[in-house]
Amino acid sequence: MRKTSPIFIIGYMASGKTTFGRALARKCGREFIDLDFYISQRFRSSIPEIFNSRGEEGFRKLEGEMLREVGEFENVVIACGGGTPCHNNNMKYMKERGMTVWLQASVGRIVERLLIVPDKRPLTAALSREELPEFVERHLAQRTPFYSAADILFTGENLENKHEISDTVDNFLNSYIYED
Repeated sequence: MRKTSPIFIIGYMASGKTTFGRALARKCGREFIDLDFYISQRFRSSIPEIFNSRGEEGFRKLEGEMLREVGEFENVVIACGGGTPCHNNNMKYMKERGMTVWLQASVGRIVERLLIVPDKRPLTAALSREELPEFVERHLAQRTPFYSAADILFTGENLENKHEISDTVDNFLNSYIYED
């Protein structure tokens, strides 16, 4: 892998990919791209609107195309959507193109974060507070085989304040000796 190759941050929704990715990019002097935000800006629609108008299959096709577009950039950290690695051979593409990091968080932490803005995510918007933990556990289990193909497994459990975020990024950089 070249020093300028993309770093792809993957993991379940609300695992901290955007928070971690943004801080990692800043620390490494790279550009940060949130894939969902990129898609929203490019198509001038929110992810839920795209999901509703194109269906999940249509969204996943579009997501794969946009992943391949941003994946060709250099010196970037890309926070992918939770389902990105699970469709259209996206995980294979990311592994061939750069470094993949599975940012893992517990079901409890994920549920806690999802409850902060409960209707933001298309897959969980209709679930009650009581249904959410079971859904996350089951859905995460389905996605784990894809996530586990990542080059690096790292924790996104403690990303609740600036100090924790900074410490987590420093631990990542110290553990994986990533030099730019």
